[in-house]
Amino acid sequence: MASVAIEQVRKAYGPLEVIHGASIEINEGEFIVLVGPSGCGKSTLLRMIAGLENITGGTIRIGSRVVNDVPPKDRDIAMVFQNYALYPHMTVRANMAFSLRLRKTSRNEIDQRVERAANILGLQPYLSRYPRELSGGQRQRVAMGRAIVRDPDVFLFDEPLSNLDAKLRVAMRTELKELHQRLKTTIIYVTHDQIEAMTMADKIVVMQGGVVEQFGRPLDVYDRPANLFVAGFIGSPAMNQIKGRIEDGRFIADDGPSFGLSAACAAFNGRRVVYGIRPEDIVFSDQGAPARVVVVEPTGSETQIILRAGANDISVVCRERVAVRPGDTLHLQPLIDKAHIFDETTERRL
Repeated sequence: MASVAIEQVRKAYGPLEVIHGASIEINEGEFIVLVGPSGCGKSTLLRMIAGLENITGGTIRIGSRVVNDVPPKDRDIAMVFQNYALYPHMTVRANMAFSLRLRKTSRNEIDQRVERAANILGLQPYLSRYPRELSGGQRQRVAMGRAIVRDPDVFLFDEPLSNLDAKLRVAMRTELKELHQRLKTTIIYVTHDQIEAMTMADKIVVMQGGVVEQFGRPLDVYDRPANLFVAGFIGSPAMNQIKGRIEDGRFIADDGPSFGLSAACAAFNGRRVVYGIRPEDIVFSDQGAPARVVVVEPTGSETQIILRAGANDISVVCRERVAVRPGDTLHLQPLIDKAHIFDETTERRL
């Protein structure tokens, strides 16, 4: 395994720059997830690490070696793609062994590596089958097995679960996490699914518009988002964001409710801000601000309620069963120590 250092990396297609000076330090053995909406640059950044895209500026290191001009085959990386990319005329065993045969690895070593990867991934019963005889999850495991047999310094995954159904994605997330714990190899994983990012990663990189917005441990990013974009992107349902101002130690919404704040917010008295509160950090209390129920969405384990306070729609998540209907009035009391305050102009956390 190896560390990966991305230092002020830029990518431009002619006059259009799509990656704007990205810098990320990845330690040996870490599971890093690049997450963000479509078009944010995460797959482009992954492809630059792999050597499939040339970089316009900056430096990429794998271990102690600068790999800017090193061909993909010499970077000691293995990549797993979204579409599996298996050879349909080859068996599972032959697909997994193909890259080793190209390297002219000995037959005995090929057999040992394929058997080891098949044991790790539970593919022993399928080694003689062809890709058409496998399910989507089994095909994805074969693609991972083909990467494992190479014993690379770094694994790269480009949205490998996107083609699977919801139940299988959950199962494969667990398998990937277990795989990382067994191999202890550096993994860089790209997804647009923030649930995948939160559940799988040691650290996540949140990207937007070719910029790294925040890099850190999943719960640190969740608990202390650096800006409004991260606050809205990480978390489901998304964090409530309400515009207003701070006066006399309270948040006063534009055409909406008033909420209490912690003593630390007194320094921002008179300032225009965006108040953020996660749906699970709001309780119902007679002393709270009144809001009218608009939509009730029971999911079984919890209930999401959309309420309207003035011109603001506010989401609340209840773990317990609640008997409410659209049109009812409830009183909202956010937990003071869970509130987030962002500058309205810069959108940065205060």
